[in-house]
Amino acid sequence: MYYLGIDIGKNNHEAGLIREDGSHVGKSLRFANAQEGFQQLLLFLEQSLPEREAFCIGMEATGHYWLALYSFLREQGFALHVINPIQSDSLRNFHIRKQKTDAVDCFLVAEVIRFGSFSETHLADEDIMALRNLARFRESLKDSCADYKRQVVTVLDQVFPEYAALFSNVFGESSKAFLKTYGTPEQVVDVNTKSLAALLRKTSRGRHGTDKARELKSLAARSVGLTLCSDAFAFQIRILIEQIEFTEKQIDEIDKKIARQLRKFSSVILTVPGVGPATGAVILGEIGDISRFSNPKKLVAFAGIDPTSFQSGNYVGQHNRLSKKGSPYLRRAVWMSALIAVRCDPVFKAFYEKKRGEGKAHGTALGAVSRKLLYTIYAVLKANKPYEVRRQGIE
Repeated sequence: MYYLGIDIGKNNHEAGLIREDGSHVGKSLRFANAQEGFQQLLLFLEQSLPEREAFCIGMEATGHYWLALYSFLREQGFALHVINPIQSDSLRNFHIRKQKTDAVDCFLVAEVIRFGSFSETHLADEDIMALRNLARFRESLKDSCADYKRQVVTVLDQVFPEYAALFSNVFGESSKAFLKTYGTPEQVVDVNTKSLAALLRKTSRGRHGTDKARELKSLAARSVGLTLCSDAFAFQIRILIEQIEFTEKQIDEIDKKIARQLRKFSSVILTVPGVGPATGAVILGEIGDISRFSNPKKLVAFAGIDPTSFQSGNYVGQHNRLSKKGSPYLRRAVWMSALIAVRCDPVFKAFYEKKRGEGKAHGTALGAVSRKLLYTIYAVLKANKPYEVRRQGIE
């Protein structure tokens, strides 16, 4: 048996072949992450194994750079093992000379496969992968939108610090329309009350009008905001508001796409308390096939919401801090779902209050709720049955 290890890179990969006894078969091959490079790898295998001896291939799951090569080799009919880079790092740390070069790393990957003690990274099926990509893209858009809003608030704090008191939601439709047109107190003072009232009435569906316009003009006249560079600040606010509106439309569009993708699964995930279409898409996309987790503890660890542990001599204890070693997307979705479950579901609310009654801080109690929620998600997905309320056993 021969073992081919591939060290993955953005532009180039490195492949090294070893025998059953661990000895190297020639030198490693450096090849491009392109069709020409993949063909070069096939030629390397033909020349290195003229008798077509049995062999298996292993590669690291480095970012997303391994996917193209993985797909190519799968189409060629090769048996593949995809390992977590942490496992090859462990073997590298075992060596006295802790070298970190592509030529060395590819042989280390081959060694990991030869030893056979590794857990594989599973490639989700196409529908799950599409859902995961859509859900992650949605998260990035939400983060961008939140960043634009923070920038708007930063500018308003400088030029119109009183503004936040005028609207219950600074980024509601009326407020956004107002800020796009009148971003600084000077612009508000200059506009007549009738025109301002008309804008407010139109964008608020009649809830605001002349009274709100007068309130705005009065506050603008007394504002202590900066008067320097007012045109530049007004321009900045307008562009940021337009970016927010554009991004919000994109999020609406991707939500529709996610909803269509979710319908393909007929999943029971949406029956779990606190889990909605957006968080459900993230959770399903990140978990993939639930059968790859043999128990709920492994799912909790994958989400990175297991408490950290420490050991000194014979003493073993736990910190309340989360390990945060797993999928940040899954962790965030479960955390947000836990916040909603605590407010809306009697079982999770009682569990949260029990933890608070034990003296736990809000974050610690919510972390416990998140773990309980993941146990519930595991059970629901494993059985493929809708969630049922069980009031007993709040532990």
